[in-house]
Amino acid sequence: MSEFDHAVDGDLVRAPDGKIAVPQDVQDAIRTLIRWTGDDPDREGLLDTPKRVGRAWKEYCQGYEEDPGVHLSRTFEEVGGYDELVLLKDIPFQSHCEHHMAPIIGKAHIAYMPTDRVVGISKLARVLHGYARRLQVQERLTAEVAQCIQDQLNPSGVAVVIEASHACMTARGVRTPGVSMVTSRLLGVFLDDQRSRKEVMSLMGY
Repeated sequence: MSEFDHAVDGDLVRAPDGKIAVPQDVQDAIRTLIRWTGDDPDREGLLDTPKRVGRAWKEYCQGYEEDPGVHLSRTFEEVGGYDELVLLKDIPFQSHCEHHMAPIIGKAHIAYMPTDRVVGISKLARVLHGYARRLQVQERLTAEVAQCIQDQLNPSGVAVVIEASHACMTARGVRTPGVSMVTSRLLGVFLDDQRSRKEVMSLMGY
């Protein structure tokens, strides 16, 4: 079993100090990258960097270790006959783009129109983070969150809007800071009914 394999309980194998164990080949790859950038991986300030970077990336990508849909498995049916939209706004998240592995930092708005079940509002944020903590493109992230909610809750409508800044554009390449990208995914009544679509987009601030 490698150091990144899982124990019986599903947790990552950890070193004796309790920290996530970083395989030597991962550390060697990071040392090679440091050397390629022009620095010396053997200087004092960089000696522990390969382990730190390895642990950081395992944390950045911990979404691969979970099924985000699990967070929606516990629902509540006694909601006093409430059948209007549920909206969670301005959920902060961080991800990394799959093209340059650069940070994506933004916020999401998630809404659904329940039929007979609702979930705790924190669960919507957990679904977002489960997909965001992977190598991503914003378009796919938006679609995955919406489809997960649709599949698990079977609501009459789902709307997900994500607005984010991409370091692959702001810190490299065209180097244009202050630019944000907006993506949306509408399903069910939010796609088919103009009044419902207008209502949810207005409540989201668009």
